[in-house]
Amino acid sequence: MATYVLMSKLSPEIMKGMKDRARLGRTWLARVKKKCPEVKFLAHYALFGPYDFMDIYEAPDEEVAAKVSMISMAQGAVSAESWVAIPYKRILELAKEI
Repeated sequence: MATYVLMSKLSPEIMKGMKDRARLGRTWLARVKKKCPEVKFLAHYALFGPYDFMDIYEAPDEEVAAKVSMISMAQGAVSAESWVAIPYKRILELAKEI
């Protein structure tokens, strides 16, 4: 499976309700697990910058990764980007091929 990084920014309305974040986060995760059972989450971080959260996860392909982003936007993210993450060692191997 490929590794992806989900960078998400929540709507200002949702961010105002920080006390309710735990429930909203559980709801989001349950929906992802239901709609994309093949996804395996590796790490979850809260951020203070242009994005509010970063999730690192494995998915079988870019279509499943797209679903994770779409679920995030349906749950109140104004931005949700899933980036492919390639291990540095593999990048070095690929560089030798060019």
